[in-house]
Amino acid sequence: MPSGIVWPERKRFAFTIFDDTDLETIANGPGVYAFLTELGMRVTKSAWVLPPTGAALYGGSSCADPDYLAWLLELQRAGHEIALHNVASSTSTREQTLAGLDRFRELFGHDPRTLANHVGNLEAIYHGEERVSGSRRAIYNVLTRGRRRRLFEGHVPESPLFWGDLCAERVSYVRNFVYRSVDTLAACPYMPYRDPARPYVAAWFAASEGADPVSFVRTLADGHQDRLEADGGLCIMYTHLGKGFWRDGALDPEFERVMTSLAARDGWFAPVAAVLDHLGRVKGVTNLAARERRELEWRWLRDKVRARSTS
Repeated sequence: MPSGIVWPERKRFAFTIFDDTDLETIANGPGVYAFLTELGMRVTKSAWVLPPTGAALYGGSSCADPDYLAWLLELQRAGHEIALHNVASSTSTREQTLAGLDRFRELFGHDPRTLANHVGNLEAIYHGEERVSGSRRAIYNVLTRGRRRRLFEGHVPESPLFWGDLCAERVSYVRNFVYRSVDTLAACPYMPYRDPARPYVAAWFAASEGADPVSFVRTLADGHQDRLEADGGLCIMYTHLGKGFWRDGALDPEFERVMTSLAARDGWFAPVAAVLDHLGRVKGVTNLAARERRELEWRWLRDKVRARSTS
């Protein structure tokens, strides 16, 4: 169904990427971003500004690496957005998160506009079972086998990991649900949205599934690109561009193919914050009602069930 959104420059659709920084280094990142820049795409690259202070679920560079930081600043100058995937790859206390937010502002000239929780960090905000409500929480815990139950405390005022007030004040948008549809806006027509039940996030956004090269290419199959363009939709791709998109000095060939095809279409290719700002201007920020929250949660859980049945 046509989105009804008028995109800048009368473009027919919009596409962007939020790149979770897991596994990304100076060895496997620049080649992917040089390709995207050459295509005319400007996307959102998340970063860890501080080095880990404890065990990290996934490796990857941080802004403590001078070469990596220099590359991020080059990306910013080229028009890409630098965002946060929490302030470090390991769990951070409130004091560490505050120091990381201040360091981000010092390095990049402003607070982070967008953020995605890193699943390995216990200070993730409204994550795990807190992403869903009511009976849907029990279903989520069954689907995840309880692995992420009652672990995350960024929104818990009594916790030493609490930073919800800082998030509400200093981060514009936080990613929540990831759907298996190429058209993120069709799956989550309310974004950007506020959730009264989760007041420490100023506004939420959703994304489309593309965590690795296989799922990224599947989501951007030619027929899906056709539909995205025909419906005037928006794809915000969730991915990890450090996870196999660049191997042995070359791009994944299928990733290269689908992105070259997409770039040839009449799309608006801007970073995530710019896209969400535009949506906020043309349709407003939704104050999510309970019915709308249930709809988004059920859709997400159904996608999880489908993913398990096809894996």
